[in-house]
Amino acid sequence: MTRTRKAFIWTLASLVVLLAALVVIIAFFDWNRIKPSLNAKVSEELHRPFAINGNLAVIWQREPEEGGWRAWVPWPHVVAQDLSLGNPDWSKKPQMVTLKRVELRISPLALLAQRLVIPRIDLTEPNADLQRLADGRANWTFKFDPKDPNAEPSNWVVDIGAIGFDKGHVILDDQNLKTQLDLIIDPLGKPIPFSDIVGDKAAKTAAEKGAAPQDYAFALKVKGQYHGQTLAGEGKVGGLLALQDASRPLPLQAQVKIADTRVELAGTLTDPLNLGALDLRLKLAGTSLGNLYPLIGVTLPDTPPYETDGHLIAKLQEAGGAVFRYEEFNGKIGQSDIHGSLVYVASQPRPKLSGSLVSNQLLFADLAPLIGADSNAEQKARGGESKQPTDKVLPVEEFKTERWRVMDADVEFTGKRIVHSEKLPFNDLYTHLILTDGVLSLEPLRFGVAGGNLDAQIRLNGRTEPLEGRAKLTARKFKLKQLFPTFELMKTSFGELNGDADITGRGNSVAKLLGTANGNLKLLINDGAISRELMELAGLNVGNYVVGKIFGDKEVKINCAAADFDIQAGLATTRLFVFDTENAIVYIDGTANMATEQLDLTITPESKGWRVISLRSPLYVRGKFIKPDAGVKAVPLMLRGAGMVALGVLAAPAAGLLALIAPSAGEPNQCAPLLEQMKAGKAPVTVKPTR
Repeated sequence: MTRTRKAFIWTLASLVVLLAALVVIIAFFDWNRIKPSLNAKVSEELHRPFAINGNLAVIWQREPEEGGWRAWVPWPHVVAQDLSLGNPDWSKKPQMVTLKRVELRISPLALLAQRLVIPRIDLTEPNADLQRLADGRANWTFKFDPKDPNAEPSNWVVDIGAIGFDKGHVILDDQNLKTQLDLIIDPLGKPIPFSDIVGDKAAKTAAEKGAAPQDYAFALKVKGQYHGQTLAGEGKVGGLLALQDASRPLPLQAQVKIADTRVELAGTLTDPLNLGALDLRLKLAGTSLGNLYPLIGVTLPDTPPYETDGHLIAKLQEAGGAVFRYEEFNGKIGQSDIHGSLVYVASQPRPKLSGSLVSNQLLFADLAPLIGADSNAEQKARGGESKQPTDKVLPVEEFKTERWRVMDADVEFTGKRIVHSEKLPFNDLYTHLILTDGVLSLEPLRFGVAGGNLDAQIRLNGRTEPLEGRAKLTARKFKLKQLFPTFELMKTSFGELNGDADITGRGNSVAKLLGTANGNLKLLINDGAISRELMELAGLNVGNYVVGKIFGDKEVKINCAAADFDIQAGLATTRLFVFDTENAIVYIDGTANMATEQLDLTITPESKGWRVISLRSPLYVRGKFIKPDAGVKAVPLMLRGAGMVALGVLAAPAAGLLALIAPSAGEPNQCAPLLEQMKAGKAPVTVKPTR
């Protein structure tokens, strides 16, 4: 044997012996010897006290699932007992996390390619105490020393496949969110298949999107406060967080009650390390949609009690911001059904809500909370902050304009059929709501009313304090026989109601907006009828008195009723208010103060025939809107040309009202002759009574 060959054999043998010795040393090495230096190094890096207080061991095992020759390569299984991670200096509690046991396995072959591959980490009895102070400091945020900007980036890559966990306990005290939660995680006695919770159809759909979700393995119980509101709930969750495999979604199921809001969900979370996506069936119920704002940060209107059931799909890592889709949901708001789809995008500078909603059968009373017009009892039930005074008609509950500025919206709503009483002959509703940087627009807001249309353009500027509002309303072709379907004399009428209004105001409630209003209001009615019975039907007790005094108990045909109000600083003043009936012309003069809700009207009738009416003095209507008084003025009947009813004053308003005249069902409008005469400064033709 040559010397070179002998040297080669001895060298190879030496390497084999050294390798064998290394394997023996590693296999039988007491890893507890490195705990002090390991604990010190981790504590130094995290700037927190870290310790493995129990045994540290490395067990070498083959991985048969690797297949082929790789199955013969032993993997190191690292097992550490009794671990703890301390809190930063500012915390009054010593420990942030404790673990009874941690076990992980490392791929040895991947180390050759500078990759630390850990297919799975198992945590036994994890306990975490999470804290965040009001100033934003949080114990889950770690301080790392800045790296040398000139240093080469590390070539090593860490790849963790999944995290398994066991019975655990998590406490969260977040002063920033006013949230304190106590969460307990307990293993289920027996895993529950995903399909048993969500149903076979939903499970099949989830499987078609990728790998089938895991079984439910753990029960959850949580209690505490969320955003200052009491929270309690329970649910179920899978036992494995698949950090790298998005095809292994984590199953979720929960029922939670937060104050008066109830939440039920069942579905999956994919890519939990990055909060990748949610796919849930979501049910919501509560006393008002407006109460969801402190919980989810989405501006929604105040409503009666509601419940919805739909499909929530969330993509949490989109470039333009997380996207939440609540698709094809069905439900009820009050006694009205609701259906639709909504999309919420957490975009910048403000998130945006968009979509469309439909109600097939809308109860008109369910719209009252939108403007605070529901009763005090209903306001209290939904958490309203204002209480409607007993002597006020106009709603005083303030709009929450501070919420308008935190998000934008573009939502269409259609009420296909409005259910109402005979006093409210609304048929349908459509509106397009746009909210942009605190400015709320309803353009248009359209009601079908008694065979006609009420079109409104509403704009409320919530960027100003107080709020600035403008409303332009157009009423056209309201059929009188549909407005009063039970009033016999009106059933054969071809008459219509037409009107226009243009009003601006400042204030954070309907009462304040109208109490500061400026603008005008015009109304025109032709070919109608009036009686005490009609006033009773409309609930107008004062009108019942006035009509009775002028016309007695009989029904009287109206040729024309015309009104023109000038509104300044909340005071509506009559420029023209006249009823032309078959028996008399009735003039109304005075004011309606919307700031104080006071009426001050004088009603002056003039007979057209022989002793058709016997009233010799004008009437008055004065007092609060909610309960005005009426009576006979203690002065002689005024002459027609006196005061505000002078023809020279009436000419301009009469000319303005002529624009509202349109033929009704082919019949001439009976208001035209009256208004033409007033416009020309002539007295309407009347028959003077003789003695």
